[in-house]
Amino acid sequence: MDHLVIQGGVPLRGTVRVNGSKNASLPIIAAALLTDEPVIIEGVPDLLDVRTMIAVLEGLGAAVEYDQERALLRIICGELPPAAPSADLVSRMRASFLVLGPLLARKKAVSLPLPGGCAIGTRPVDLHLKGLSAMGASFSIVGGRVEGCTEGLRGARIYLDFPSVGATENIMMAATLARGSTILENAATEPEIVDLANCLNSMGAVVVGAGTAHIRIEGVPRLGGTRHGVIPDRIEAGTLLLAGVITKGDLIVENLLPDHLKSLLAKLTEAGALVEEVGPNAIRAAAGERSAAVDLKTMPYPGFSTDLQPQFMVLLALAEGTGTVTETVFENRFRHVEGLSSMGARIQVEGRRAIVRGQPCLTGAPVVAPDLRGAAALLLAGLAAQGKTELLQAEHLWRGYCSLEERLASLGAQLKRISAEPERALFTGS
Repeated sequence: MDHLVIQGGVPLRGTVRVNGSKNASLPIIAAALLTDEPVIIEGVPDLLDVRTMIAVLEGLGAAVEYDQERALLRIICGELPPAAPSADLVSRMRASFLVLGPLLARKKAVSLPLPGGCAIGTRPVDLHLKGLSAMGASFSIVGGRVEGCTEGLRGARIYLDFPSVGATENIMMAATLARGSTILENAATEPEIVDLANCLNSMGAVVVGAGTAHIRIEGVPRLGGTRHGVIPDRIEAGTLLLAGVITKGDLIVENLLPDHLKSLLAKLTEAGALVEEVGPNAIRAAAGERSAAVDLKTMPYPGFSTDLQPQFMVLLALAEGTGTVTETVFENRFRHVEGLSSMGARIQVEGRRAIVRGQPCLTGAPVVAPDLRGAAALLLAGLAAQGKTELLQAEHLWRGYCSLEERLASLGAQLKRISAEPERALFTGS
């Protein structure tokens, strides 16, 4: 498995550009299953999760062309012969389950392995199945697979017990080809939901209210092809902004949407960082004096994102004073604490609450990346720490961050990627 060796203590300085959104790309790729016409998606980052989703579609019979250099993806889902993606593919990434709704809507039958992904919580699929069942689908779970069928989906009024992003996306996609109107209440409001709705509407769907808790979808007989550009990745943008502050550096992060980052920017400002918009799609983040401890609580959007909680905890570990982190979205999202503690952080976990007593510095150590965002947190800690940090199982990073080590090196970071295949070893930095 790949790992990173990081020589810490170097402030990051310069300008860096954000890639297209992973969490917007994946459902939009799945949405291509709703039509037999070409779907062209711009700004798709070259990530392990993207490649997994491409492989899932290819396993279902789609023809896919991916130009990584241009971040351009072209998908044609023709007749889609009876097929099911392998359990190995689906077990790698929970977002693979997003093909459920489109396949039911278009083929009226589906067989999918239960999904995998980061071990950050149970994240049951019951909300997906409950919503689609209300639209006329029937499901059974046999031998670790979800078997679904329908004589034809019909519109329904659906209330989500929790504003699940994945369930909102799956139901919304299925409803585009259902008979009649679907009302989805307590829907997720994330920007990626809006981006998916915009793509669906460009294919001929009628989706109204995306970005609010009340979404209305009018079913249409068929959808056509489209060309759509995905939004910038707000989690990557937030990770980079935090990298500038945590390393006591000064970064300008370009190609982001400030409105998508309001909760993070407010917390950075509260902690004493210098945060300013330097253009319509660019933010400067710089360290002031030593950061002040703040309290943090993750919430569904527009609250503070659970996907930025591990990275922000690194800032609190180096802040002056004691801060708390309350995790309300995933019950197992403190798996990065073990690694931070081995680097000298003082963190006490009590259920879904972590008490973080700030230290003047962290010390490099061997640490194991537990999941995607935990890997990002430990990378940031290594960049700020005194001495050398070895980040094991760093391949988690490449599920969600494209060319991250090269871009960090361009900002002054000193890190070396050691590949499981010796010929692929890459050194960046000086």
